[in-house]
Amino acid sequence: MMMNRVMLTPGVRDMLLASALFAVMALLVKLVTATLPAGHPIFARSIIGLVVSYALIRHQGLSVFGKRPWLLTLRGAIGFTALLMNFHALSLMPLGEAAVIFQTHPIWTAILAAIFLGERLTWRVLVGSLVALGGVALISFHRAGPIAGDGEGASMLGPLLAFGAAILSAGAYVSVRALRRTDTPIVIVFWFALIATPASIPGLIAAPVIPAGTEWVILIAIGLTVQAAQMLMTRALHREAASKIAVTGYVQVIFAFALGVVFLGESINVWAIVGSVAIIGGALFVTIPTTPKAAPKDNA
Repeated sequence: MMMNRVMLTPGVRDMLLASALFAVMALLVKLVTATLPAGHPIFARSIIGLVVSYALIRHQGLSVFGKRPWLLTLRGAIGFTALLMNFHALSLMPLGEAAVIFQTHPIWTAILAAIFLGERLTWRVLVGSLVALGGVALISFHRAGPIAGDGEGASMLGPLLAFGAAILSAGAYVSVRALRRTDTPIVIVFWFALIATPASIPGLIAAPVIPAGTEWVILIAIGLTVQAAQMLMTRALHREAASKIAVTGYVQVIFAFALGVVFLGESINVWAIVGSVAIIGGALFVTIPTTPKAAPKDNA
C-alpha cells in the first residue's frame, strides 16, 4: 500500500493517462494515414488544440501571451517538428516499433537537461544511451531488411524519423521544465498549437485531398485525444522531474504493440522484441535512480 502511494504521485498518474491517450492517438493516425496524407492529421491535431486551449485560457481568465514568449515559441517550433516527424514515421512503420523508438526520448531528455538546465550527467546516462542506441539499430536494420531475411520493410526512413522525433521531443520536455516557473500548462499547450497550426498548412496545400466519411471522425478524434494527452503530460512535467515522468511513458509502448496487433493485424518480430527490450532497458537504467540502503543504526 505504501509503495502504491509513493509511486502513483499526481504527476505519475497524469503521465499514465497521457501515455494511454498517446497510444490511442498513434493508432488513429496509423488508420487515417492509410487513406490520407500525413499532413491532414497534423493540421487536425494543431487546429483543434488551438481552439480548445484558447477556450480554456479564456475560461480561466489567463493571458495568451505568457511570461516568456520567446521560449514558448521555441518550444512550439521544436514540438511541431517532432510531431511532423512522428506522424510520418507512424505512416511508414508498424505502430509498436515506431512507439518504442520514440520512447528513447528520456535518454535525450537527461542529456539535454544536463546541457541546458545544469542537471548532472552521470555514467548511467552514457551506458544507457549506448544500450538504447543498439536497440534502435536492431529495429532500424530489421526495417531495412538486412537481418529480416524476407524482404520485410523496405526503408529506414520510418525509424530515422521516429528517432529524430524522439530527440526533438526531449528538447520540448526540457523547455517545458524551464517554463514551469513562469507559465501554466494550458498556456504552454496553446503556444504549441499557435505555432503548429500555420506551420501545418503547407502540408495540406502540397496534398489537397478532402477527407470523406469516417475520416472526418478520426481526424477530430486525433485532435481531441492528443490535446487531452498533451495537457496531462504538460501538467505532469510541472509536478515532477522530467526524467521521472519520462519513465512512466513506457506504458505507451505496451499499449502501442497491443493496439497494433488487435486493430491492425501487425505481427511482432523477434528483432523488434530484442530491440524494444534494449531500448526500454537502457532508458530505465538512465532514468530510475539508485537509492542506496540506509546503514543500520548502531543502538549499542
